[in-house]
This record gives sequence, C-alpha cells and structure tokens, in this order.
Amino acid sequence: QVQLVESGGGLVQAGGSLRLSCAASGSSFSMDDMGWYRQAPGKEREFVAVARGNDGSTNYADSVKGRFTISRDYAKNTAYLQMNNLKPEDTAIYYCNARLRLNRIIDYWGQGTQVTVSS
Repeated sequence: QVQLVESGGGLVQAGGSLRLSCAASGSSFSMDDMGWYRQAPGKEREFVAVARGNDGSTNYADSVKGRFTISRDYAKNTAYLQMNNLKPEDTAIYYCNARLRLNRIIDYWGQGTQVTVSS
C-alpha cells in the first residue's frame, strides 16, 4: 500500500517562505514523477509543479515560476517544494502527487497540507 505523507504547511505572512515535504513509502518502485497540486476554497484543484524522474526536468505553473522550487531526493523517495515570496493567493491545501508508469499509469495522492498566507 503506497502512502504519501506531507508535512511543512502552516501560517506565514506575505513575503515569507515555507518548505513542503512529501515522503512516499510502501512501493517497490521509485516514483517516476512527483509533484504538487493545490486547491483553494471554492476553486478546483490546480497544478503547481512537477519533477520528472526520467530526465530530471521540472515544470511549474506560471503563477509560481520564480518563487517556488521543486526538488527530489531519489534515495528517500521524497519530494520537496520550497515556496518563497508567498502571496495571499497562494493560500490553499497543497497535495502531493506521485506517478508510476508501469504497464499503466498509477497516480497516488497525499492527504493534503494547509498553507495559509496572511496579508
């Protein structure tokens, strides 16, 4: 049973920083892609960032480019999201996503961690 455990959310003032962590356990395989999504109240879940395992490339939503950085520790099967210069509009529940590509694509999700940015 694969589990994704997130940590690092909290309350921060605008302009501050937070670092989210997502540790994957219970898999015999290293995750191919690991990334982050977020969902603000009354809005749909949206993509934030992804780090791909096949080539190490990263991709970001335009709204976070230059402020957020995703990284991975492949030995620990863990992903991180460093969030700098946070804005009130970054307030959301942040969900970790991990993807395996076997004979089919399998997506796993964390339980979510709250990030609140006060103005």
